[in-house]
Amino acid sequence: MFELRSRSDNGPSRDWAAIMARQAELVCSPMLRAFYDRGCVEADCALRDTPLVALDLETTGLDPERDSVVSLGLVPFSLKRIVCRESVYRVVQPRREPDAQSIVIHHITHSEMAAAPDIADVLEPLLEALAGKVMVVHYRAIERRFLDAVCRSRLGEGLVFPVIDTMAIEARAHPRRKPGVIDRWLGRKPISLRLAACRERYNLPHYGAHHALTDALATAELFQAQVAHRYGPETPVGAVWL
Repeated sequence: MFELRSRSDNGPSRDWAAIMARQAELVCSPMLRAFYDRGCVEADCALRDTPLVALDLETTGLDPERDSVVSLGLVPFSLKRIVCRESVYRVVQPRREPDAQSIVIHHITHSEMAAAPDIADVLEPLLEALAGKVMVVHYRAIERRFLDAVCRSRLGEGLVFPVIDTMAIEARAHPRRKPGVIDRWLGRKPISLRLAACRERYNLPHYGAHHALTDALATAELFQAQVAHRYGPETPVGAVWL
């Protein structure tokens, strides 16, 4: 079966409306077909008219073949409004016991994870909440690769979707992030692409890190600020999605 690889996301803007329609014809899973049937906006749709959802996954590590999702948070929003009442936060049970360092980072205890459902039990409502929207994340490799791995392991087929990456936007805005010799002599530090550091450049408030719902909210606010400062609401979504 023809298959799109979710990590081949470089190059010019992709025709995600056509990709989603094609995937709806190819997949066997009813759950994935329902997701793709919702489609997405055309690339020329203005950002102010694009339905957006900020998504964050907390995981036991960075390798989706070995590590697992332990929590997820999503927050629907637009350029003018964040819809907190429709936000979702779930802790899910990892496939393997996480190590102590992982727990120090995301602060989810062994007992919380043991009492949580398998991600398969929340996958259908998760896909329903994401369907028809453009996902906004900070560092797309995590959300893309882990959701793809989850769908492959639970549904037998991978997942592809359009994404706006706030980290990638900051990377493009600061191509020379490492200080040169003179900058180092003047005591200037490298420009960080971490979520908190990016938010600080737009004078956004500090939030605690590594909580899926808080990070999703922080990402939504960061993208609103990026559009206000770097693009404008009339910018076509195809100019920023990957």
